[in-house]
Amino acid sequence: MHQMFYTKDFIETAEGLIFAVVGQGIERGKVLCFLRYVKDSSGWRKVTTEPANAFLKQYYPDYLYYSPILDAHLHAVDRNRIVQHHQPRLRLQQIMQANQRDAVESDLFQLCDLLRQHGLDLTHIGVTGSILVGLQKQSSDIDLVCYGRTVFHQCRAITRELIQQGQLHELNHNDWQQSYQRRSCDLSFADYVWHERRKTNKAIINGRKFDLSCSHALHENLDSLPTEATSYQKCGMITLQCKVIDDTHAFDYPAEFKIDDEHIDAIVCFTATYTGQAIKGETVEVSGAVEQTQLGVKRIVVGSTREAHGEYIKVIRV
Repeated sequence: MHQMFYTKDFIETAEGLIFAVVGQGIERGKVLCFLRYVKDSSGWRKVTTEPANAFLKQYYPDYLYYSPILDAHLHAVDRNRIVQHHQPRLRLQQIMQANQRDAVESDLFQLCDLLRQHGLDLTHIGVTGSILVGLQKQSSDIDLVCYGRTVFHQCRAITRELIQQGQLHELNHNDWQQSYQRRSCDLSFADYVWHERRKTNKAIINGRKFDLSCSHALHENLDSLPTEATSYQKCGMITLQCKVIDDTHAFDYPAEFKIDDEHIDAIVCFTATYTGQAIKGETVEVSGAVEQTQLGVKRIVVGSTREAHGEYIKVIRV
C-alpha cells in the first residue's frame, strides 16, 4: 500500500526544508505543498508566502511548480526526495502517550482529553502546525486537524458544548484582533469577527488558542481527485452577489459553496479565512477569479494566494 499524503501533513527534504502538504493525492509523481520552514545555521525559521517563493526561486527552483489541474503556482516535491513524512495523527498519539510534555503539549493533552470524554475518537484527529514538527514556542497555537467531515462537525459541536460549560473559552477582543491582523483579509474587523464566531472552529484552552480544520476522511478514495481532464483556465476577476444552495463542502480544503447563478456553478476557496463562511440559504458577495473547464463549467476561486488580497466572501446581512 503506497503512503497516503493528506492536507496538513508536513514533508521534509534533505536540504532542510519543511513543506505543508496542500493538495490531496499525487500529481505527476509529486506531492503538492508549500514551503513553511527553512533550516539555517541558527536552526529552523518559519517563512511566509512571499519569502518562501523568493527563497525557492533563488536556491531550489525545481521545487516551484505550476499545477495544470489547479491552474495555480505552488510548490511540489518528488516523492523520492522526501526524507521525512510528518503525520498529524502519529504525532498526536505520541504526545498523548508521552511521559513528559512541555506547556504547549500539556494544553494539547488536556484539550484532547476533554474531547475524548465527550465522545470524540482521537484516532480520527491529529495535530499539525509547529507542534507537528516539534518547533512550537511558548506562545504557539494548537492546530487540530479532523479527518472527515463527520468528525470535524462532531468536534465543533463538542467545542461549543465545552464553551457553554466554561471548560473552554471563546476568543476575547484581543485574540480576535491578533487573528484578524494575522489574516490581513479584505473584510472589516467587525465583519471578520461576525463570520468567525459562528464557525466554532476556534476557542481557548488555558489562555492558548486552538483551531480546528477538516481534511479528507481516512482511507477515502483519493483516486476520485480532479484530473487534467477537469483542469481550469482563469478568465478574469469578478465581484458577484449570489445565494448559496449547498454548503456540504464548506469546510473542506478547498472549501466549496454551490451557488444559484445561471453562469457560475460554485465558489471554491483555497484560504482558511473563508472556509465555512456561508450557510445554505444565505446570500453572499464574492470577489475572486473566474475559472472555466474545457466543458464550459465555471467557478469563482477565492484565495489564489494565501493572503488573497482583494478576494473575499461575505454574507450580506439583512
